[in-house]
Amino acid sequence: MYVCLCTGATSQTVCDLVARGASTSKEVAAACGAGADCGRCRRTLRAIIASARQLDTSAAR
Repeated sequence: MYVCLCTGATSQTVCDLVARGASTSKEVAAACGAGADCGRCRRTLRAIIASARQLDTSAAR
């Protein structure tokens, strides 16, 4: 699914960046451009990041 229409970034692209260590929407924007232009996708970026953190926390238990 496309997360950022401005740059064509997909949810897979964002998930891959988060898996490699991106932990903020600014870091994702720096890596692929998502969230850097109009900003409409920032909420979705933050949700993907939060979901990954929650999965990491659950896996650590």
